[in-house]
Amino acid sequence: MAGAKPGVHALQLKPVAVHEELKKGGKFVKWDEVRMKCLKVSFRANDVEILDISYIRDTRTGKYAKQPKDAKVKEVLGLTKEVNGEGKLLTVVYGNDLVNVSFLNFQAMQEDVAKIWTDELFALSTNILSQNVSRNTFLYKAYTKLKLQVNQEGKIPVKNVIKMFSDKKRVETALEQCGLINNKDALAIVLGFLVKLLRTCYTLGLLFCLCSSGSKRKPFISLDQLMDFINRRQRDSRLNEVLYPPLKRDQVRQIMEKYETNTSQLERDQISLQAFSRYLGGEENTIVPPERLDIIDDMNQPLSHYFINSSHNTYLTVGQLTGNSSVEMYRQVLLTGCRCIELDCWKGRPQDEEPYITHGFTMTTEIPFKEVIEAIAESAFKTSPYPVILSFENHVDSAKQQAKMAEYCRTIFGDALLIEPLEKYPLSEGQLLPSPQELMGKILIKNKKKHHHHRPSESGSIRRKEPGEQSSPHNGKVLCNVAALWISGICLPQGTASSEANATEEMSNLVNYIEPVKFKTFEWARKRFFEMSSFVETKGMDALKSFPIEFVEYNKNQLSRIYPKGTRVDSSNYMPQLFWNVGCQMVALNFQTLDLPMQLNMGVFEYNGLSGYLLKPEFMRRTDKHFDPFTENIVDGIVANTVKIKVISGQFLTDKKVGVYVEVDIFGLPADTKRKYRTKTSNGNSLDPVWDDEMFVFNKVVLPTLASLRIAEINTLGYHYINLKNELNQPLMLPSLLVYTEAQDYIPNEHQGNDTMQASLWINMSHKQAKNKLHPQTFEAFLFSSLCKNYFVVRLAKMEMTSLQQYLRWFVCLSDVKVQSVEELQQNKHYEKLLKKQRKELKELRKKHLKKVRTDGFNYRNYPCLDLLSVCHCVCREKKELQKILDRKRLNSISEAKNREKDKAESELNEINRKHIQDSVSLIRGLEEAQTRRDDKLLQRHRDVLQRIDEELPQVSKRSETKKVGSAKNLQLVQS
Repeated sequence: MAGAKPGVHALQLKPVAVHEELKKGGKFVKWDEVRMKCLKVSFRANDVEILDISYIRDTRTGKYAKQPKDAKVKEVLGLTKEVNGEGKLLTVVYGNDLVNVSFLNFQAMQEDVAKIWTDELFALSTNILSQNVSRNTFLYKAYTKLKLQVNQEGKIPVKNVIKMFSDKKRVETALEQCGLINNKDALAIVLGFLVKLLRTCYTLGLLFCLCSSGSKRKPFISLDQLMDFINRRQRDSRLNEVLYPPLKRDQVRQIMEKYETNTSQLERDQISLQAFSRYLGGEENTIVPPERLDIIDDMNQPLSHYFINSSHNTYLTVGQLTGNSSVEMYRQVLLTGCRCIELDCWKGRPQDEEPYITHGFTMTTEIPFKEVIEAIAESAFKTSPYPVILSFENHVDSAKQQAKMAEYCRTIFGDALLIEPLEKYPLSEGQLLPSPQELMGKILIKNKKKHHHHRPSESGSIRRKEPGEQSSPHNGKVLCNVAALWISGICLPQGTASSEANATEEMSNLVNYIEPVKFKTFEWARKRFFEMSSFVETKGMDALKSFPIEFVEYNKNQLSRIYPKGTRVDSSNYMPQLFWNVGCQMVALNFQTLDLPMQLNMGVFEYNGLSGYLLKPEFMRRTDKHFDPFTENIVDGIVANTVKIKVISGQFLTDKKVGVYVEVDIFGLPADTKRKYRTKTSNGNSLDPVWDDEMFVFNKVVLPTLASLRIAEINTLGYHYINLKNELNQPLMLPSLLVYTEAQDYIPNEHQGNDTMQASLWINMSHKQAKNKLHPQTFEAFLFSSLCKNYFVVRLAKMEMTSLQQYLRWFVCLSDVKVQSVEELQQNKHYEKLLKKQRKELKELRKKHLKKVRTDGFNYRNYPCLDLLSVCHCVCREKKELQKILDRKRLNSISEAKNREKDKAESELNEINRKHIQDSVSLIRGLEEAQTRRDDKLLQRHRDVLQRIDEELPQVSKRSETKKVGSAKNLQLVQS
């Protein structure tokens, strides 16, 4: 997914290092407001609570830590109005998704201790290397967890071992092999026990690897066999042997000494099965090289040259129509490395006039705008130092409240808010955007900008731009769709982006490099690189299908944002790969839903140091290159790859005794071949299933730099353990897969085994060319050599090759060209004219036929809807006219009654009003009944028309097909 700097990368990621203060330990008071109790924390307790550090999402102290609200808890902690002890508070946030996070609250004895623990725990939990350690490290982690769960005698209860491995029979077998079967209640566990237990789970998969290494089922591997195994199986054969030389005997010997503990084996230049297992699970065989997790991309390119991790409706925790909005979601999303978040702002109530954030016209809850800005200020740069983009959807139509929003941004963000454009990058046409490196630590505002023709009204309110004001070339279609929805009684939720309020001067001053504008055409947007447009996924897909090359060109210099369509009320996500393929930078997803698209997004943006920015491939950045995402040919000289994967075995895949299977998906360009495989289902074995399936072959991956595998992005070949992760991309301790991966340059099936012959042919022709250059009489042979050379290159580019006989036949056809007479040339010319005329007539006939079909379809489907709308308007008009007549009659009667005797006037007035009400009710009721009858007739007529269309459609299609076949026959007759 990224383009890396050339050359060898020097790893900058720091390995895990525990601070001395944490090793020493400290005194803390753990408080829980729900249970209203406070406990002292110590290492020795009857029941040990263990929290895996990889599940820690955040640590907070000071004003950002949880503050107790209960008076009793405050009193115990010594927090009073006079004593502000918030600096001693420490909150640990943990969870395995972004919505359901939990909090552990502590109070340290000193503020500096709380600060150290806060910083160091966060550094440990977010260390990228610790999230991607070797298989051996994860097993040692499981062993350490067991050692911490000891009873009062310092022994580990067997129930804890069974609970971890979820297989009582396997645990008892390992106990028996260790000689501990007599004591089933507790055991003084040692590392050897864990080795015995794991050996029973790993043996079958390792036997496959041993056979591949050439050991022929022997329980050991020799040094020569191991060297051959490493250089042939574990090394990518496509690598340059000068820059990446194969390992030598002394290097392989060092590996053997590192993993083999039996000196007698080493003396015979052998390693055992156990040592070989440790080698496969060691640091040398991690599936993702550490340098790929580091900041490896060039961060000095313009902002438009990067894929940017982006969120949609960041504040939501569930669906789009109901549920809670949460300030915490902004913190959690930013902590994942997301660099573009959305704020849906609305006008506050008259009491306090504080703007709030919610999903407009839905039943989602509201959260204060100010609290969201404070949360962003705290968490914006904890995970990544690179710029954060705040995408405002601003519905605040109050100048006063917009000024308040701008003031909050200025005061809370402070110097981090980019207000003025950088001196090197003025807002002028043709000027490229600044780079993430130059914008490091900055917050950019995306909000509509006030221009000179946007002026607020004198009352201080701002005119809201309604959706109906937008001109649309599809007004007829929209009207019909609205009519259809009105008939069926369905009201689908509409997006609120089109009803944004105009920006005030204060908010406009905060907008610089990311000014949103309505997209018109690709030509219109050219040169104004600081303007960007947002596309709903359906419109983006239309642009992707209709103008793929233009879309890629647009994204080379300008930013585009894609967001989910409004009908995704369940907060599901679309596949982001589709829009990455055309270079869209901000592909916004619903982070609260950890579905397959979100898992892909998490996995892809884990690379490049979790910075939230991934450099696009070079051909998506350079203006002198053009890229079609639907191409099946070589892209910019990049050779397509064939990827092969064999899933050998699994370990601890689930704690349930069920059959399991493994899915392998690849995501890339549309031209890539088969995208999904799955193994057979294991027979009720989830602890150590072994699959004897064929190798999964993704035959053609056109652009490997833009492709991802769902298991992991395979960058190293050979046999590897893949440590599995959960939906939030957090590593799981025990579940893993043993796989074999292989990658080759793609060769089409028809050319397999033919490439060597073609290369030798070309070399022979080149030799002939060199020999015959001095002899004019050998021009024919020289021509043949040159033609073959050129034709070979063209065919190779199309990944097609032919045999020597085809080349010779082709050359004979060229050399034996017969000269045509003038009459033959005239006949050919006349034939070309007839053929061109026939094609033109056929094209016009098809166009005319399609136009008639569209017109008839429109009339049949939409005119009843329009009739129904006109009837509705007519009924409303009749109601108003009838009401006017009745009111006029009542007023005349009242004026006549006033002129009569005064004692009778009041009674007559009451009688007139009563009669007026009765007449109005009876007449309107009659009118409504007549309207209902007319509605029923129109609806029935509409159903009849639709039924007739469905009945006649096959006949019309058949007649159309007959006409098309007749036209084709006529064309063939003319050609003959």
